[in-house]
Amino acid sequence: MKKIRVLIIDDSAFMRKLIADFLSEDSSLIVVGTARNGEDGLIKIKELKPDVVTMDVEMPVLNGLETLKVLMSSQPMPVVMLSSTTKDGAENTIAAMEYGAVDFIEKPSGSISLDLHKIKADLIEKVVLASKVNINHLGKSSSDGKNNTKVERNYSKIELNESIVLSNGYASSTGSQSKQIVCIGTSTGGPRALQKVLTAIPGNIKAPVLIVQHMPPGFTKSLASRLNGLSDMTVKEAEEGDILENGTAYIAPGGFHLKAGRKGQDLILHLDESPPKNGHRPSVDVMFDSLSRLKEYRKIAVIMTGMGSDGREGLAAIKKNGEVKAIAESKETSIVFGMPRAAIEAGLIDEIQNVERIAESILKFV
Repeated sequence: MKKIRVLIIDDSAFMRKLIADFLSEDSSLIVVGTARNGEDGLIKIKELKPDVVTMDVEMPVLNGLETLKVLMSSQPMPVVMLSSTTKDGAENTIAAMEYGAVDFIEKPSGSISLDLHKIKADLIEKVVLASKVNINHLGKSSSDGKNNTKVERNYSKIELNESIVLSNGYASSTGSQSKQIVCIGTSTGGPRALQKVLTAIPGNIKAPVLIVQHMPPGFTKSLASRLNGLSDMTVKEAEEGDILENGTAYIAPGGFHLKAGRKGQDLILHLDESPPKNGHRPSVDVMFDSLSRLKEYRKIAVIMTGMGSDGREGLAAIKKNGEVKAIAESKETSIVFGMPRAAIEAGLIDEIQNVERIAESILKFV
């Protein structure tokens, strides 16, 4: 079996040695080299031609984010970022996901983590998975062209919404259904996919949007903040007791399940730390299952790129209760096709779309 060639880029000699030792324990991986910063890393990539790169976010000379931009514009390849959970570290990691990194690993205790063994299994798993991703989309930054103002984007998205409504014959239904919810589940590759979808939805959409993105604590707030700055919708990290409002997207905080329930005439959000579902907290299944109890609400459920099958079981539950339109991201644009494939093969999906068309499908059904 051909081994997966890995290059490690980290400014700490100790971390380079530790990461190399851990990865070498897996028989499917071979560490072909190390680099001490991004500039050195770009040279080593050309020389050694690795299949996967692990890269520290915070480095001197050329940091992880700048290195990633250069790499994805010239030679897109799978990159797994290593990050601390400091505010700057989290923000840079989210930016890295949107610039094309496949995934990231949180260092347990800062830039030099003596307890890195705690994430050894996850690191190996993510590097192996990264070697299998669809690299055709890694070099296309979804941030390009997003420097226009919110007002300008809002005007263009309203025009888009109207054109979709007219071209699909749904004009009479838009805005007529007040009890409706959009719910989105995603994992590996999700930050970029979410940016493509949310920035194409107008701020006046007549539904709230609930989102589960598999991500550890400390990073979802930065993800919400970044998406809020790029989108016409309000995007926030969900909080216990939030009252759902149309035109607002709520992202489940890392480490908490996200559920919705009634309180008088309102729908409110609940967060809990009950056990992970199939290894995930937050879990798409848990969110979908809670929505299945709201039978009078129409749901537009979306499953996008991600490893595994989270969302399939919950989607089956909401399909049994009330009106549901289910959309899956296509294999062609998914970084990892696991979650969409599981839902499609279970016969639960009404429409399969490339990520660039998912917002259009959502607006058609709302």
